[in-house]
Amino acid sequence: MDKENQNEVVVFDTAKKIWSKVSKNAKDISPNFELEIHKKLLKLFQVGEQYHFIFNCASSQMEFVHEDILPILGYEPDEFSIHFMLEQIHPEDINTFVNFENTITQFFIQLPPEKTLKYKVRYNFRMRRKDGKYVQILHQVVTIQTDENGAVIRTLGIHTDISHLKKNNEMSLSFIGLEGEPSYHNVAVLSVLNPTKEVLSKREREILELIIQGYNSFSIANFLCISKHTVDSHRKNILKKTNCSNVSELISKAFQNGWC
Repeated sequence: MDKENQNEVVVFDTAKKIWSKVSKNAKDISPNFELEIHKKLLKLFQVGEQYHFIFNCASSQMEFVHEDILPILGYEPDEFSIHFMLEQIHPEDINTFVNFENTITQFFIQLPPEKTLKYKVRYNFRMRRKDGKYVQILHQVVTIQTDENGAVIRTLGIHTDISHLKKNNEMSLSFIGLEGEPSYHNVAVLSVLNPTKEVLSKREREILELIIQGYNSFSIANFLCISKHTVDSHRKNILKKTNCSNVSELISKAFQNGWC
């Protein structure tokens, strides 16, 4: 097994263990929540193209994916399993995704059973479309079915394409209180996997974004209040780190790999 496939197995196994904890190893129970879905959808609505899905935490399986995923990501609903979804998350984001899920599980485990349905989870990550390009996804989830102990059995998720709004790759986790419950933003993360190192530094990303906008080195230097020599050094490092031979190739790869 090569290193990439080995990492995918580690990610999926870790995530599955986390979801089994939030479901408190409860036995699966039949769904009966059509009305609740419609209520939750209204609360989750965001500006942007979106699709929704139902995830079974007890079995770690997608039970339903709406057909609106096709125009947004290019995938058919029946191919979008949880394993497939994890494979499409940006390599720099996947470990943080799992760490967020671990933090979410710990949050819900300590909640009184009557409050499990009163919180929405919200965070963002990059996901690869079928054409190979990455988009920023706003990931929002609410619990729609629990057992008598407050174990999370099924969740309703909405994925919204916020690429037109989100201009950086910073990820943050929030718990949004519903029905009068308090909200918690930019929550500290409980890690189970080491965060993946990003290809480019924060400064290099800033310069890359300005390059994409058509600025030359002199203009970038003035904009960032640094010397042109420093900008030129950063540009050389960016090309080297991304294995690009020229700016045109860099810009093309930047959009394909979600570096900007």
